[in-house]
Amino acid sequence: MNGNGNGTPGKGNGTPQLGMGIGWRPEIADAIEGLSGVDWVEAVAENICPGHLPDALVRLRKRGVTVVPHGVSLGLGGADRPDVQRLADLAARAEALGAPLVTEHIAFVRAGGALTASPVLEAGHLLPVPRTWDALRVLCENVRIAQDALPVPLAVENIAALISWPDEELSEGQFLAELVERTGVRLLIDVANLHTNHVNRGEDPVKALDELPVEAIAYVHVAGGLERDGVWHDTHAHPVTRPVLDILAELRARVSPPGVLLERDDDFPPAAELAGELTAIRETITAGPATAGGDRRPVGAGAYAPKTPAQGDARRDVPETPRPVETAGDGVRARIALEQVALLSSLVAGTPAPEGFDARRLGVQSRALAAKRAGVVAKIAPELPEILGAGYRAAFLAYAQIRPMRGGYRRDALDFAEHLLIGGRPEDAAARRRLTLWWEDRAAPRPPRRATRLVRAATRAVLVRK
Repeated sequence: MNGNGNGTPGKGNGTPQLGMGIGWRPEIADAIEGLSGVDWVEAVAENICPGHLPDALVRLRKRGVTVVPHGVSLGLGGADRPDVQRLADLAARAEALGAPLVTEHIAFVRAGGALTASPVLEAGHLLPVPRTWDALRVLCENVRIAQDALPVPLAVENIAALISWPDEELSEGQFLAELVERTGVRLLIDVANLHTNHVNRGEDPVKALDELPVEAIAYVHVAGGLERDGVWHDTHAHPVTRPVLDILAELRARVSPPGVLLERDDDFPPAAELAGELTAIRETITAGPATAGGDRRPVGAGAYAPKTPAQGDARRDVPETPRPVETAGDGVRARIALEQVALLSSLVAGTPAPEGFDARRLGVQSRALAAKRAGVVAKIAPELPEILGAGYRAAFLAYAQIRPMRGGYRRDALDFAEHLLIGGRPEDAAARRRLTLWWEDRAAPRPPRRATRLVRAATRAVLVRK
């Protein structure tokens, strides 16, 4: 069955009934196994190897816990058509996990290449697409390509953004409604992202909920963040705030979502705190959509108070046969490609801000992207901050100002190490030798032979003792 049809049968519109879930991360795998009331988990698709599933995920599946792969690298909002290999990899992960659906984002993550005759730049982050009719045509065609390539239904997520495109023609709710109408795709609605866009872009989350087709929701994300200097950062590393729960209550006043999931990606708290956040989410969902009198019940003293009569659980049918999608011609794709590469280049390569963008806000986004790169590289290559010590972050941020990411985070780690070594750094000779050995182990065209590995291991042992 391809992704254009309905998924595993469930209540109402055929969407699988998932229940209460939590984002699965290796750092909290043990805590998740011990949590009660967890019906399903979501795993980052790119971190899963179909032939070697983590033991903790295997145990959860044996207990009957559903696992949904959540992709972050397709770039469905990009000007290019989805990469065939990335789609095949996502399909393989869905099949390996026995997933009832897969999810991705309404975003672009890279720009450049053949459409612009320029090098491909990687954002390392989810960036917003312009809400224009042309961008919608490109997105719809890309979604349909993905749906046809996947063995299970696809749901796509609204993203958080620090920046806005100039001259947008549709609101977020209108954009999502058109996308569903034209493709039949399901929606993954992140209420924390609605709050982020309220703070950063002045968008009304209640208006967005009123406009979007809530009957198409596959499930809901809830996450934490923090506000700094008037900018909301969707960190997934802080507790869920009251305003986010208020938006969740607003959504619940319109529809009973098939699933709700807590996301946490960093600064993981003790299991008891995770359980407390799940309880707060569960209470918000089970509080009910409306009182007997028909008005929405109060949702607390947060930013989003009840405003209109409740719609309860009324649903419209998601189109079984979506409207024919207008194909986006190569001319439209080329123009959007140029716009996206100009924006991304300003964010990661220091080129001037494209016309119509807020240069100050682009600076905030640029610094956030560089900080994220430094953090992710430190996670996937922990030897680098260990070798460089307290100087790691400053050195990486200086490198990021002049070297855009071009091949993913693992390549970025190697390029950073090479950049330092070419410049004769670190100044400490022993640290430089350690960094050289680390780079050679990973950058060589083929793995070193056993004798070479033994010599290097002995060398490292000597360096550590020094």
